[in-house]
Amino acid sequence: AFALLVESVLSSPKGWGGDGARAFQRVSTGPVSFRVTLASPGTTDRLCAPLVTNGIYSCHQGERAVLNSWRWTNGADSFGTDLAGYRRYMINHEVGHALGKGHLYCTSAGAPAPTMMQQTKGVGGCTPNPWPLPYERG
Repeated sequence: AFALLVESVLSSPKGWGGDGARAFQRVSTGPVSFRVTLASPGTTDRLCAPLVTNGIYSCHQGERAVLNSWRWTNGADSFGTDLAGYRRYMINHEVGHALGKGHLYCTSAGAPAPTMMQQTKGVGGCTPNPWPLPYERG
């Protein structure tokens, strides 16, 4: 189920490939550009080191987007009860790092937060948003 959701999010027209500039393909073996891994908090901490994830955050490290299973199960306050939306955000945010994207910030109150904003920690005056905004894709 996890791999199918990742594949669905990455192939969505709303996602990183939505502008036609890139495409994603799930493979079982062979060389890859990056991997998306759902890991326990302890394993997340280990895979993300030297980044400090404190058992509660996810990361991108090397060729791996590491999604913390505690967050996957519990979500984040910024997304309220929208766990499905938060999971899409987790995938898009960490894959964004795998694509070379850095963190962004809320620049317009009431607007959708950039996917590359650390929405797990809050959205400032923006609204939670799981999908990359058009300007983030470039």
